[in-house]
Amino acid sequence: MLVRVDYNTPVAEVDDVLTVTDDFRIRATLPLLKELLSLGATVVACTHFGRPKGKVVATYSVEPIRRRLAQLCPDVELMENLRFNPGEESNDPAFGASLVDGFDYYINEAFGASHREHASIMIPPTLVPSAAGPNLQREVSTIQSLLTAPDRPFVAIVGGAKVAEKLGIVKVLSEKADTVIVGGGMAFTFEVDQGRSIGSSLFDESHLLECASLLRDANVLIPADSRGLADGQPFGDASCEGEVIEFGANIPEGFVGLDIGPDAVKEFCDVIAEAKTILWNGPMGVFEDPRLSTGTEAIARAVAASDAVSVIGGGDSVAALLSYGLEDQVSFVSTGGGASLELVELGDLPGLRALRESPFD
Repeated sequence: MLVRVDYNTPVAEVDDVLTVTDDFRIRATLPLLKELLSLGATVVACTHFGRPKGKVVATYSVEPIRRRLAQLCPDVELMENLRFNPGEESNDPAFGASLVDGFDYYINEAFGASHREHASIMIPPTLVPSAAGPNLQREVSTIQSLLTAPDRPFVAIVGGAKVAEKLGIVKVLSEKADTVIVGGGMAFTFEVDQGRSIGSSLFDESHLLECASLLRDANVLIPADSRGLADGQPFGDASCEGEVIEFGANIPEGFVGLDIGPDAVKEFCDVIAEAKTILWNGPMGVFEDPRLSTGTEAIARAVAASDAVSVIGGGDSVAALLSYGLEDQVSFVSTGGGASLELVELGDLPGLRALRESPFD
C-alpha cells in the first residue's frame, strides 16, 4: 500500500541533530496508517520536502522526518524526498509509474499537496486502485460545507504578505462571507486606495485597482492602524531587537508596517466575537518575531474563544495557533494552506480530479 502524505514539516537543529519541530502533519496521518497496519497491510509513505528542484540536496533529505515517523508509527517506511527526482514536479508518467511499481493500492492522504499536478498525485490513480484518505475527505467536506451552508454571520480572516497570492480568495470570500477581514502585509495595498501613507510597507501597484473595487463593492474590513519598525531594523525572530512603534492610520516615510495596531485588533476581535462561522487563513503580521505577534495572537485567541464553527487553514495560521496552545479550542485545523485556498477559490483540486477519474472501481 502506497500512501501519499504531506510531511513538508519544519525542521531545525536540536543538540546538533536535524529534528522535526512541528509534527502536526505527521500526527494527522496516524489514524489511517495505524488502521492499514491493523488490517495486515504493508505500508509505505511518500512525501515531498522543501524545494530541491529535482536534485538530490542533503539538506532536503527526509531523514529527520523518517526518524519522527519511526517514533510515532515504527512499522511504516518512508521513501526519500519525491522532489529529488525532476519527474515529480513535471508530472512525468514514468516517474509516477515507478512509485506504484509493486504496490496493489494507492491512497492520497496529502490534502496539502493535492492542488499540485505532480506525478505522485496524478499518475498513481491511473494505474492502481486508489482512494482518498480519511483526512483528505474530511478536509474537503469541511471546507465545502463551510462555503455552501455556513451559520451566519460568517467571518473570513485573510492575512499574509502578498496581496497577489490571495486576492482571488478575497474576491470569492467576499461573495460568501458577511465580513472579510484583511490583515498582514497584503492589507497595505488596500490602505493606499484609502489615501493612507504606508511608508516602506509592502505595496503591489499592479493590484491596486482590484483592491479598490473590493473596498468599494464588497464587505472587506482592513486595519485601522499598524505597528512596525524603522527601515533597516532587523525583524523576523526572537533574536531581533529594536523599538516597535504604533503608527496610527498612517505610516511615515522611513518606517515599515509589520503588524496590525491596537485599534484594528479591537475592531477585528469585536467582529469575530459576533461570528457563527469563522475561516482563518494567514497571520496579521510577522508573528515569528515576538515584538510583532500582538495582532496574530489576538486574532488567534479571539477565534479560540468564539463559540462559532472555526476552520483554520494555512501553515502560518496553524503554526500560530499551535504556538499559543490553542489548537484544541477550534473546530477544525486544516493540514493544507495553498490547497485549502484553491479549493475555496476554484471548488476543485487536481488531486481530487485524479481520484474521481481513476479507471478502477
